[in-house]
Amino acid sequence: MKKEILYLSLCPLSLSVSASNGTPNIVIFIGDDCRYQDLGCYGSPDAITPNIDRLASEGIRFDNFFQATAMSSPTRQCLMTGLYPLRSGAYPNHAMSKPSTRSIVHYLTKLGYHVALQGKRHINPESVFPFDYIGPWKNVDPKLIEGFLKKRSEDKSPFCLFVCSNDPHYPWTRGDRSMFNPDSLTLPKFIVDTPETRDGYVGYLAEINQLDKDLGAVDALIQKYGFSENTLFVFTSEHGFTFPFAKWTCYGQGLHTGFIARWPGKIKPGSVSSALCEYVDVVPTLIDIAGGEIPSALDGKSFRSVLEGKTDNHKSYVYGIQTSRGIVYGGEHYAVRTVFDGRYRYILNLSHEEPFQCIQMQEKDSIWYSWCDKAAFDSFAKKQVMRYVYRPEEELYDTGNDPYEINNLAYNEDYTEIKKHLKSMLMKWMKSQGDKGLLTEMEALEHMVPNNLEKYLKTKNKVILPCKD
Repeated sequence: MKKEILYLSLCPLSLSVSASNGTPNIVIFIGDDCRYQDLGCYGSPDAITPNIDRLASEGIRFDNFFQATAMSSPTRQCLMTGLYPLRSGAYPNHAMSKPSTRSIVHYLTKLGYHVALQGKRHINPESVFPFDYIGPWKNVDPKLIEGFLKKRSEDKSPFCLFVCSNDPHYPWTRGDRSMFNPDSLTLPKFIVDTPETRDGYVGYLAEINQLDKDLGAVDALIQKYGFSENTLFVFTSEHGFTFPFAKWTCYGQGLHTGFIARWPGKIKPGSVSSALCEYVDVVPTLIDIAGGEIPSALDGKSFRSVLEGKTDNHKSYVYGIQTSRGIVYGGEHYAVRTVFDGRYRYILNLSHEEPFQCIQMQEKDSIWYSWCDKAAFDSFAKKQVMRYVYRPEEELYDTGNDPYEINNLAYNEDYTEIKKHLKSMLMKWMKSQGDKGLLTEMEALEHMVPNNLEKYLKTKNKVILPCKD
């Protein structure tokens, strides 16, 4: 039962405010646990996201943008440092980067930018991320952001503003649930259809709509204070949602992110790119745009030429890592690595002898329980429950024919050469990162924020696992 939503728009008070050195202002708006396909501009039949969709129509939509891990804390630290999780040290969840790590704050401040953050943080330590923090850790607050923008319009200093939402992170308590009818939703094909799943999806979509409203409010303020014409405005959905096969995994539903950018006069409105890009590429791109010299130590590379429509090629491979040691309700270890070439995804499960565990499987989670209950009489539900928990050593998916990565081709002789090649690329990447596999997994707790480590130790093994056949 969709309701009509009006775009948020305000007339500017003045002409565009230019950065003092001629470079653009930058706004990075980040969602939280939002599967990119649950946005209207990425094809969702149910989402109500008029502001995000409008942003895509005014700029460029990336269809092959990825991140290196599907957990919020390491994902955000990767986005802000230009380093893969192992290089920064922030590879378990609730992680801390190594004290010697430099972030976008250091790079852009040196170039004359005022670098600020409002909303969710989930980044540590503060010495690595010395943002001008606008207010406490909370949801997006347009009033706080307006105060920041008003000051920038007065002092004319260039700025980089990170707006970090907490939506649609579970539990889904914000937004208007009445906008969605659970019975008419089109669930992703890899999801087990139960009443509990549908009810959860309603709450999830309601928070995505709230996310969209907040983005619209921030964009209206950019217009109000005359920054629109000289601002690079980026929206990224972060990693996949809190349903199985997305967050806490190395499947595409977890690592694939929505990424949209608008830059008037530089980005052609309504553009779509298929270039393979990653979160580690964002910092070097911003440094490039700001007129700085990109440090050779960064893992990423600038995709400015893709933004400006000069090319639609960027990388041949993107990589991913999952460190489950340390996640709440996780097991002792579950290490996963992956490489993706734009069509084929190869996954190496280093802990394949163990069952996979995470917070979705906790005893009080009605959605996971409903999946397990349905698995007793439904073949698809049983297949999905079992393959989520008990995984083979290797997985290979042809995403061109199997976009939801359901049919594992790793042991099909017809794909032996593809698997061999991708595995060799993955091994080279792991070596370049200093990745020691299971040993690295076991060292994860040394990189966690202490109070979150305590939560993990208290909740281990309190989960519902199906019996292995």
